[in-house]
Amino acid sequence: MKDIVYYVASSLDGFISGPDDDISGFVPEGSGVQQYLKDLATFESVIMGRKTYEFGYAYGLKPGRLAYPHMEHFIFSDHLTFDEPDPRLHVKPLQLDEIEKIREEAKTDVYLCGGGQFAGWLLDNQKIDVLKIKLNPLILGKGVRLFGDSEQNLKTELVDSKTYEGGLQIITYRILY
Repeated sequence: MKDIVYYVASSLDGFISGPDDDISGFVPEGSGVQQYLKDLATFESVIMGRKTYEFGYAYGLKPGRLAYPHMEHFIFSDHLTFDEPDPRLHVKPLQLDEIEKIREEAKTDVYLCGGGQFAGWLLDNQKIDVLKIKLNPLILGKGVRLFGDSEQNLKTELVDSKTYEGGLQIITYRILY
């Protein structure tokens, strides 16, 4: 079974966006961002919650289209519908058996794209295997937390860490349940 990898940008104080979904303070370019894009190319499937998918609308994503053209998309929502979605975009109910089915059928590790609440739900249910953080050199103070409302107290094992220009770090941890 493949891993679920939560690969996400975060501030030093654990926010994946500031108030009103503001991400303007995150490092927007450079070798660290290039590494992130290179890493994304290794995934064949992505899972995300409705809010994360709809966040893409502000950046030109059209409803029912793929945010990552090379990936099979699984959007978890009990209410989201599209008239004519891309055939590789699937809306799934928020159920653990759906997550397991995706993991079992995946040919590569599964990319968990953003979404503090969805990530918190997955963490609470021990479904995130790897946490890969693009740690940005800023403090936001408030916004969307890395794991939403989750209050899990877990240990991790450092797998890799690299610093890039602009102070961006990509740090990889295995979550120990």
